[in-house]
Formats: sequence, C-alpha cells, structure tokens
Amino acid sequence: MELFIFRVKSMTRFKSLIRSIVAVFSLVILVGTVIFGSGEAAWAKRSSGRIGGSTFRAPTRSVPRSRSNNYYSPAPSFGGGWFLLPFLFSGGGGSLLSLLVLVTIGGILVQAFRNSGITSLQSKVTVAKVQVGLLASARSLQSDLNRLAMESDTSSQSGLVQILQETTLSLLRHPEYWVYGTTKQETTALDRSEQVFNAMAMAERGKQELESLSNVNNRKVQREALPSQTTEDPSEYIVVTIIVAAGKDGLPQLPAIRSAADLRQALTTIGAVGTNNLLALEVIWEPQSPAYTLTAGEMVAAYPDLVRI
Repeated sequence: MELFIFRVKSMTRFKSLIRSIVAVFSLVILVGTVIFGSGEAAWAKRSSGRIGGSTFRAPTRSVPRSRSNNYYSPAPSFGGGWFLLPFLFSGGGGSLLSLLVLVTIGGILVQAFRNSGITSLQSKVTVAKVQVGLLASARSLQSDLNRLAMESDTSSQSGLVQILQETTLSLLRHPEYWVYGTTKQETTALDRSEQVFNAMAMAERGKQELESLSNVNNRKVQREALPSQTTEDPSEYIVVTIIVAAGKDGLPQLPAIRSAADLRQALTTIGAVGTNNLLALEVIWEPQSPAYTLTAGEMVAAYPDLVRI
C-alpha cells in the first residue's frame, strides 16, 4: 500500500513537472514571437527606397599640353602652321581673314572643351542635400518613386537628370503635404567631391535597417515587403532626401529652411541642375512601401535636423 501511494505521488509530481516545462516553453515561444515579430515590423517600416548613380569614375579630360616630340598639340597644327602664314604676312585683307579664321577656330575649340566636361582636379564641386518631411497622405509620392526606381536609366547623366527633375516636380506639385524641411551644402575640390558625396549619402542610408528597393547605376535590387503590423503610435510621416553633386556654377546657394517659400526655392534650385553639371545623384525615401509611414517619434529620432515649416 505504501509503495502504491509513493508511485501515485511520484506520477503526480512528474505530471506537475511536465506541465511546468510546457508552460515555460510556451512562454518562451510567446515572448520570442512578440520580440522578433515586433522587430520584423520595425524592419519593414524603416525600410527605404533608393535611386541614384554617379559619373565620378568617368575619366576627366584636360586641355592637352604641348610636348617636345609634338605627339600632343594644344590646337590643330594645320600642316605645322604654314597653312595660315600666307594670310598672316600677305597684308591687306589676307591678314584680316586669317585673324577671323583664328578667332573662329579658337571659339570652336573653347566650346568643344566646355561641352566635353573638361576640368581639373582643382575645379570646385558643390554637394548639396534637400530633405522633406511630408504628411502620410502623400502616399502617392511613394508609388511615384517606386515607379521611377523600376523604370529609370541610372547609368547616364541624362537619366539621372530626368530622375532629379521628376522627383523635385512631384514634391513641388504637392506643397499641402510639406511639414518639415532642411538643407545642407558643401563646396569642395573635384578630387574630394566623391568622398564628400558618399559621406553625405551614407549618413542618410545608415538610418534605415533595409533598402527594400534600389536602382543605382542600373543595378536593381528588390526585396519582398514584410507583412503589416499595427503599432501603438499613429503613423504620420514620409521623408524624402535628395542629394546631388554638381559643378559649382551649376548649383547656387540653397536657402536655410524656415518656411514653405524657402523649401520651394530649395527644391526648384536643386531640381534645375543640368546634364553638363550633374556628377552624382541620390534619392532616398522612407518608408519605401506605401503600406507604411513613420511615427512622429521615429521621424524625430532619425531626422533631428528637420525644421518644421
């Protein structure tokens, strides 16, 4: 009888132990689901889109210098220069004609040099950023930027200029969504401009956990969006960042943002950079998916430089 009672008590204790283990295991699974589920939701919400490209790696050309072996010449020699000599020393109309020919040739060469992007390492380049915080109701802008990312040619200057113009126009057409803005600008030598541009772009890209859609130098990457999950705080904002590197004369000084008028001027100025002056472009928008927007707390924490307008 005592042995029977002992066995019953042992079985009861064993069952209690099993129930405790199952309960603890279930609790661990529940906590893990909450933690990692929340992390995935934050990951999805903080994911961003990116469009851009650069011509920093394109070879820069300069005016060729004369060498002792005459392999390079600063201008066409026209047969060693003898072609023009009869005009130069014949007097009268010939001298005037030769002068006109020289002026014409010089103008053609100067224009050709300008159009070919001839520059030196000491040329000045302006790297600038315009950042806009918009109301969540501007979700159509996310769709517009997603379309640009999928369809645009980001391997050419003309393609980058088109992206820049379409992005700034989309923002300019909807001032009713503008809530925050900021600008930043730095002028540097050409040989440092890529470093300055990359540093400014990396600072913005580092604010997101994932780039869910990107098209940079025609390399397209798209990641599947995570399922939507609700949060306690209401989602309210979308942030769009435009960063350009341009020839110094191709980008005037941007205004500090204190009002909607300042933001309009900044967007108009940066959007007007032409093909001959645009060296690099980054357009970054967060969140990338129209299913998400940022809470006020998320935006303030990630973008402390934004100024309410």
